[in-house]
Amino acid sequence: MNYDATPEKAAATIDEIRRRVSNALERHPLCRNVQFEIVSTTRSSKGSNWTISMQSIAPDALWEASAIVADIQDAYDLSAAAQFRSR
Repeated sequence: MNYDATPEKAAATIDEIRRRVSNALERHPLCRNVQFEIVSTTRSSKGSNWTISMQSIAPDALWEASAIVADIQDAYDLSAAAQFRSR
């Protein structure tokens, strides 16, 4: 049985990622006031090519917001076209 331990990430534009992060944070009562920015990064050994910079985050929301962002980051890859447009 062939099992790929690293599933393929879905390609998404920066606007799609922003919308998904915003919607996910809005659903959690502690994270509703978190302000964030999506930052394009160089691809790392983990395969990530974007990250979230969070501002105005309450101390009791830090872990929840970080977990939400990590889950979304595990699922989405910033599409190459979106990276070039955002620069």
